[in-house]
Amino acid sequence: MDKIEKEVKKIIEEVKIKGDKAICFYTQKFDKVKLRPERLLVKKKEIKDAYKQVDEGFITALKKAKLNIESFHKRQRIKSWYNDEKGILLGDIWQPLEKVGVYIPGGKYAYPSCVLMNVLPAKVAGVSQVIMVSPPGNLTPAVLVAADICGVDRIYRVGGVPAIAALAYGTDTLPRVDKIVGPGNIYVTCAKKMLFGEVGIDMLAGPSEIMILADQSSNCDYIISDFLAQLEHDRNAKAGLVTTSAYLIKKVQTQLRKIKNGFNLKQINFFKVKDLNEAIKVINQEAPEHLEILTKNPEKMLLKIKNAGAIFLGEYSPVVLGDYFAGPSHTLPTGKTARFSSGLSVYDFMKRTSLIFYSKEALKKCSRDILKLAEMEGLKEHMNSVKERLIGSGEEISLKTKQEKGGNGGQNKNKKSSKNKKSN
Repeated sequence: MDKIEKEVKKIIEEVKIKGDKAICFYTQKFDKVKLRPERLLVKKKEIKDAYKQVDEGFITALKKAKLNIESFHKRQRIKSWYNDEKGILLGDIWQPLEKVGVYIPGGKYAYPSCVLMNVLPAKVAGVSQVIMVSPPGNLTPAVLVAADICGVDRIYRVGGVPAIAALAYGTDTLPRVDKIVGPGNIYVTCAKKMLFGEVGIDMLAGPSEIMILADQSSNCDYIISDFLAQLEHDRNAKAGLVTTSAYLIKKVQTQLRKIKNGFNLKQINFFKVKDLNEAIKVINQEAPEHLEILTKNPEKMLLKIKNAGAIFLGEYSPVVLGDYFAGPSHTLPTGKTARFSSGLSVYDFMKRTSLIFYSKEALKKCSRDILKLAEMEGLKEHMNSVKERLIGSGEEISLKTKQEKGGNGGQNKNKKSSKNKKSN
């Protein structure tokens, strides 16, 4: 990991200093594509031409999926709110981010589904500009069409660490964004980690994973097909079966041994439990990215699940349904981070500003309590900030703290004692 971090840091620094020149250098080095800075931006004509290279059925499917995803995320919209009582106005002002960068990974496959699942929540949130970056070889006609249908504002042919660094700092060609979302390989994840603070990020996603909760009634073929669909992502993808049935485990393992198509079956783990309560404990400890519940009465288990990125209920709700079509974003927490984080949503593209207004009378009413708290912390200028506002209002005397009153009282007492002593 130290070697990767060192390499990533070097690339980030070069992009920060050299900008487009560094991007073009690394694009040629890693992607074997020679580009000039003016070729980084995908032109409108290229997008228009992409439509001619995909079939109508794909476009129809994209648009249907888009409607589902938009419909789901519109329910997550947050409204600003205010509460005004007796000279006090408090509230939360919710506003969308201005610019967001969406990273669409390259590699073995092209992912128009990633475009849908990362861009549409941002658009529904009201983000002004959505900037998409992806390795040159990944910008297939299908990906370009998906980006256009989702309303991406600009697309750049740049991937890996240079893309993340460019979005974080900005270059002559690529704009600086407020937040970067979207999955990537270990180098992309490392870059996001290093640049967090300079720019917002969605999450540090690891290898994709599935866990299936099953009992003796579960369909073995469904389990195996869903395992293989998950392992298809890459050799680091993970799968797990949690079940009360030793018979089911043996059956699944026997079937898997017959598979000879290059899947990394060592990434599948089996958890034999004594009952479903123990199964729930295992699931909540593992906090899987995707959880399928294939038990006889799956709905009975639902409310007991505390940690999971997404739950797929019943044998006709495979993870693949969520990958492409159902509605919730498929960008989900991995590596047990579902214990404290959630899948990508409208909330990730909005920020909250607190609003506070007090009238003079309202400040008077709570001033004594504020002064007491500031006094306890020893912050005299904090105390003075309140006192200055109330001087001349007849509140000066009543604003004296206990410490101040005690000090004056002590001085008077000493004077009285001296007087008595003299008279004696």
